[in-house]
Amino acid sequence: MERGVLGTIPFMDLRIISIGALSAHPLRGEKQPVRAGHTTTSLIHAGKKKILVDPGLPEQAVVARLEERAGVKPREITHVFLTSFNPEARRGLLAFDQAVWWIGQAEREAIGAALVAKVQEAAEEGDEQMQRVMEQDIAILRRCEAAPDHVADEKGDRVDLFPLPGVTPGLCGLIVVMQRFTTLVCGDAVATVEHLEQGKVLPVVSDVDKARESFAEAVEIADMLVLGRDNVVVNPTKRPF
Repeated sequence: MERGVLGTIPFMDLRIISIGALSAHPLRGEKQPVRAGHTTTSLIHAGKKKILVDPGLPEQAVVARLEERAGVKPREITHVFLTSFNPEARRGLLAFDQAVWWIGQAEREAIGAALVAKVQEAAEEGDEQMQRVMEQDIAILRRCEAAPDHVADEKGDRVDLFPLPGVTPGLCGLIVVMQRFTTLVCGDAVATVEHLEQGKVLPVVSDVDKARESFAEAVEIADMLVLGRDNVVVNPTKRPF
């Protein structure tokens, strides 16, 4: 980013493209799905890289939000980063087929093994529809590259991987370190403001102990948090900066 006539613009920019939602919010007493769940989508602009994180809305919707919020077209996105392989985090992924797709290595390996097992199970049971769905997911996962530990840097600001396993086996956030403050894109490791305030993880996770550890690490490390199904918020444990 460059200096503008209204003052200094950060060399690295992070903005929310779409605020996510849980299909059923357990801390509001919702026990059954009442809406379509989708993750919060954010955009990190670092020099020549435009990194879209978790395109959870359908393709047409996420493309429209991207233009509304950032004036960016799909072809301008250089990378898409998935915090997890949850379908609600990648519903609009195919709109960015010209970009490099990234996911954490641990998530890629764990999900890959699970998908292969499900394909074999579906084949044994003669469930052709499920087999096709699983094979499509495998094709998408194969297209996803293991994200590097160091994702981007620009004029002293940087973006790095931040593993947050537990909700899924290899859930991984992005930590954006800027000159004045640090922001962590949490994915579902910290789902909503209510979860943050009450110190709770989602009720259905792959490993509850790891999920709680990751939640604690997220709150400890960052000044600001981009929540998996909510807005960006100031970390309530940190002093104002």
